[in-house]
Amino acid sequence: MATLMTLLVLTFASFFATSFADPELLQDVCVADLNSAVKVNGFPCKANVSADDFSFAGLANPGATNNTFKSKVTGANVQNIPGLNTLGVSMARIDYAPGGINPPHTHPRATEIVFVLEGELDVGFITTANVLISKTIKKGDVFAFPRGLVHFQKNNGKNPAAVIAGFNSQLPGTQSIATTLFGATPPVPDNVLTMAFQVGTKEVQKIKSRFAPKM
Repeated sequence: MATLMTLLVLTFASFFATSFADPELLQDVCVADLNSAVKVNGFPCKANVSADDFSFAGLANPGATNNTFKSKVTGANVQNIPGLNTLGVSMARIDYAPGGINPPHTHPRATEIVFVLEGELDVGFITTANVLISKTIKKGDVFAFPRGLVHFQKNNGKNPAAVIAGFNSQLPGTQSIATTLFGATPPVPDNVLTMAFQVGTKEVQKIKSRFAPKM
């Protein structure tokens, strides 16, 4: 009985471990045809393949951080490396000016792991039991954010900071909590947000005005 139970546990563990990742590839490569009108779970394969489909130079230089959050995420996913289609991996570079933040967000399709290139960051994620797991990480440190959990990074130092992030998905997806709730189209009803955040309609409308889509 113990042996059978162990086998069942291992079988289910293996099943869930594989089912939570991107689909397994069925051929050597399936370079994404980003212009195809066909909609599948991923992208259709294109016929002509070159080395450029597997290369991207966009992470070499810091991204511009002259924005509201004083940070910039530069993705290296299937949308700019078509060769990642079906491979289940992607990367990003995140740059932070002093005081910059990558605001609370989630990745619905991937676990994230970051390696600090330079600077110092306060990072953390919140479990479904509403427990904050946080730490200050410095150059050379690594920190992991579990799939689907709300997390953030904040540069509280006086110098710029940067990380390289890895994901176990070709397109992890990002939902910024504030933008998702206050900048959705069509908008989330005010009475939902007032009750959820226990604030008045005027406060909700003021926040919404800051996240309104740029026309």
